[in-house]
Amino acid sequence: MATVELTAENFAEKIGGEGITLVDFWASWCGPCRMFAPIYERVSEDNPDIVFGKVDTEAEQALAAEFNIRSIPTLMIVRDGVALYSEPGALPQQALESLIQQARDIDMVDVKAKVAEAQAAQGEVSA
Repeated sequence: MATVELTAENFAEKIGGEGITLVDFWASWCGPCRMFAPIYERVSEDNPDIVFGKVDTEAEQALAAEFNIRSIPTLMIVRDGVALYSEPGALPQQALESLIQQARDIDMVDVKAKVAEAQAAQGEVSA
């Protein structure tokens, strides 16, 4: 699957569902972003069951601000609506493939239980 342009209008729809979504926050003037782009595209073709999205931080400044993007490229991995990873820096293909495998292997029942616990604890602190 080729990469998908993500905008403020389609972002929630693309990352909120079941499955794995990768999001590349990038800009056309960014050298490391241009270096990472063909790797990202190549890996997207090898993983047709995953959504590979790209957010142009120049065109989608509000979206970049919402996710506190301070350095690009930044890669975010979301699975079943839960952000599992968000780090800046261009990755070599092998590292990207390893992250995808880790996202596939993670026990989402356990992750969602821990998220619920954290939210409950935060609710107690706020009250």
